[in-house]
Amino acid sequence: MTKAYDALIIGAGHNGLVCAFYLARAGLKVRIVEARDVVGGAAVTEEFAPGFRNSVASYTVSLLQPKVIADMKLADHGYRVIERPISNFLPQGAGGSGDGYLKLGGGLERTQKEFARFSAHDAARLPEYYDMLEGVADVLRDLALKSPPNVGDGFRTLLDAARQGRGLTKLSLSQQRDVLELFTKSARTFLDSWFESEAVKAAFGFDAVVGNYASPDTPGSAYVLLHHVFGEVNGKKGAWGHSVGGMGAITQMMAKVCTQLGVEISLEAPVARVLVDGNKAVGVKLVGGEEIAAARVIANVGPKLLYERLMGEGDIAPEFRRRIKAFKAGSGTFRMNVALSELPRFTCLPEPGEHHQSGIIIAPTLDYMDKAFLDAKEHGWSKKPIVEMLIPSTVDDSLAPPGQHVASLFCQQFAPELPGGRDWDAEEGAAADCIIDTVEAHAPGFRASIVGRQILSPKGLERKFGLVGGDIMHGNMSLDQLWSARPVLGNGAYRGPVKGLYMCGAGTHPGGGVTGAPGHNAAQVVLRDRGFFAPKWR
Repeated sequence: MTKAYDALIIGAGHNGLVCAFYLARAGLKVRIVEARDVVGGAAVTEEFAPGFRNSVASYTVSLLQPKVIADMKLADHGYRVIERPISNFLPQGAGGSGDGYLKLGGGLERTQKEFARFSAHDAARLPEYYDMLEGVADVLRDLALKSPPNVGDGFRTLLDAARQGRGLTKLSLSQQRDVLELFTKSARTFLDSWFESEAVKAAFGFDAVVGNYASPDTPGSAYVLLHHVFGEVNGKKGAWGHSVGGMGAITQMMAKVCTQLGVEISLEAPVARVLVDGNKAVGVKLVGGEEIAAARVIANVGPKLLYERLMGEGDIAPEFRRRIKAFKAGSGTFRMNVALSELPRFTCLPEPGEHHQSGIIIAPTLDYMDKAFLDAKEHGWSKKPIVEMLIPSTVDDSLAPPGQHVASLFCQQFAPELPGGRDWDAEEGAAADCIIDTVEAHAPGFRASIVGRQILSPKGLERKFGLVGGDIMHGNMSLDQLWSARPVLGNGAYRGPVKGLYMCGAGTHPGGGVTGAPGHNAAQVVLRDRGFFAPKWR
C-alpha cells in the first residue's frame, strides 16, 4: 500500500470537494481519487464543439448552500452568479402556433399580473401560495445542513429527532398540514387545491418532474416540487441563476481551495473496490492496481455504484445488500448541449428578450407531462418530451463565439433502460432528433441554427459521470428514500454499514442538486466520530 491518509474520498464531484475542504480545514490529511481527467463530477464545463463551451450536465445555480460558499470563500476566487430576470417562460399551444405564453417570476406583482391573463382566481391566490411554500421551505433549509437522526442509535436517535423536530413544532397546524400534503400528495392533486388554470399549474408542476422519472399524478411528486424551491441566489430566496464560466467554474474554485489546504487530488484514478478488513474499511484499490490505505473511506458516488460495484459481496451483510438492490435509481433524464448560430425565435414571442435569459419550459400542461411519462414507460421516450432550455451565452459571452450561442437542453421522461432489450447507444440519436423536433415546433428554424451538439442519454450519463441509471439525484427523491432513510434506514446519517466507511454524495440527505450539503454534513459526522483527541495517520 501507498502512504496512509486520514480520509480517502472517492469522487471529486462538488460534494467530495466540499467534504475534503472541511476535513482538511480541521487538520486531516485528505486525498481524493477521481476517475475522470477533470474535477467536478457532473458540475463541469467543457468545450463540446469548436469555440463552444457549456456546463455538461448540471447547468444552473440555486441550491448551493450559502454557508458552503462563505466557508470556502468562493467569492474571493471569482464566484459570480447572474440571476435570471424572470424564472421561467412557458410557450403555450400544442404546436407553438402563437397561442400565447406564460412568464413566471420577476416579482410578486408582475407574476400576479401575468397569471391574471389566465385566471383572476389564480392571481389572487398566488401570495398565499408563495407564503405557504416559503414557510415549509424554511423548515427544509434548516434541516439541510444537519445530519438526520440515525435509527438504531438508541437515545442519540431520540435526542437528534427531538432537536430537528423542533422546527416542525413551531409551525401552525395549517402549516403542518401543508408539510404532510407536500410530502405525500401528487403534484397535480396538490396544485389543483390551489389553482384553476392549466398553464399556471404547469408552471409550478414542472419542478415536480425535474430529475424525477414519474408523472405529476404520482403520489409524493409534490415533494420534488418543493425540493427545487428551497435554494437562493445572491441572498434572494427561491431565485435561480447562471454561474459565470459554467458550473465547472464553481468546482474548479472548490478544487483550488482544497489544494491550498493540502488536499491531494488524483485524476484518472478510478476505484476498483473498497478494501475491507475485519468489517472495517481500510482503503481502496484503484483499477491500475495501486492500493491506498486510509483511516476512513468516504464515497462521493451513488449508493448503487458504491455497494453493488465497488464492494465485495462478502463485505456487507445480505440484508443490507437486499435493501440496496431495492433502492430506486433512474431519473429519466436526457441531456443535450447545442451550439447555435442564432437565438431561437419562438412563434409566440419571436424577438430577443428576457425570456431568452430564463428557463424556457416546453411542457404547457400537467396532462402533457403525464403523457410524456406514460409514453416513456411504453416506448422508451416520449414523442413530445418535457424540455427545459437555458441559453447561458445570453449573459456569459465567454461560452460562445460573438453573435452565436450555446443552449442546455434538459429533458425529462426517457426510460433509464429501454424496453425490449433495446440499447441507448443505438437509439440516442433518434431521441435527440425528437427533442429537436419538439423545440422546432415552438421555434421554427431552431434545427437549422444548430452547428454542433452533445448528446447524453441515461446510459451516456452513467458512462461519463458514474450516475447509475443516468440518475442525476443518485436515487429517487421519494418519501421512502428521504432524510433518515436515504439511502437506507439505519444508515441515513452518512455512515456506511462497515466501520470507517462514509457517504457524502447526493444519495444521502438532503438529496440531489448542486447543494454541497451532503459533503458538509458528512464531514461533520466524520469529525464527530473521530473525536478531538483521536490519533491521526501521519
